[in-house]
Amino acid sequence: MIENFQSLNLFSPGIDEIIVNLIVGLICSFMVSMVYRFTYKGPGYSENFVNSLVFLSVITALVIMVIGNNLARAFGLVGALSIIRFRTAIKDTIDIVYIFLSLAIGMAAGVGYHKVAVIGTIFISGILILFMKTNVVNFRSNQYILTFSLKTENYSAEDFEKIDAKIKSAIINFCKSMEMINMRTNEAGKTIDYTFYIIISKNKNSGELVANLKNLEGVVNINLFFDKQNI
Repeated sequence: MIENFQSLNLFSPGIDEIIVNLIVGLICSFMVSMVYRFTYKGPGYSENFVNSLVFLSVITALVIMVIGNNLARAFGLVGALSIIRFRTAIKDTIDIVYIFLSLAIGMAAGVGYHKVAVIGTIFISGILILFMKTNVVNFRSNQYILTFSLKTENYSAEDFEKIDAKIKSAIINFCKSMEMINMRTNEAGKTIDYTFYIIISKNKNSGELVANLKNLEGVVNINLFFDKQNI
């Protein structure tokens, strides 16, 4: 039975079919990369990742053609590819969608399902663009980590309470929600370091929030991060 699996090779594309499969995978994956460029507005944008989407689809198509209908060859390639270790962290979950889309396009192109590859690319790309344009899915998160320091060496306890209230009032004017994560004094005891988890309102701008905080007396070292993982 094992010998039968090894000899099973019904899928043997010619040179013209190989070229067409690779070209279809290249064109469709290039379209996916353009959609990614157009829709992705979040942090951690990488030009290398965008280019990798194109290469991933074409290489997948090539691997599928190499495997063909040969089960033994499929197991052999799984073993060979298992030695590769991917240690690059995915910074945004939407990137996983594009990775799987590129893989699916490469698989469809590799087995000669050109209509599936082209129609699937157009349909899913249209959905991604539609979601971005209509804000059904927020591709750029409004959730931030806000950190800053407040000089306290020249203030009394009453003055500090008033300044603290002004700071929180200035933040909440720009935010849909605000949660204090941490408040601590530094080693010298001359400043207090604040850390807030905030969600900025859709009609507000993060730059205006930072500029407003800079105008407050005693506020220094303002930093705005995209998520909790940056702490």
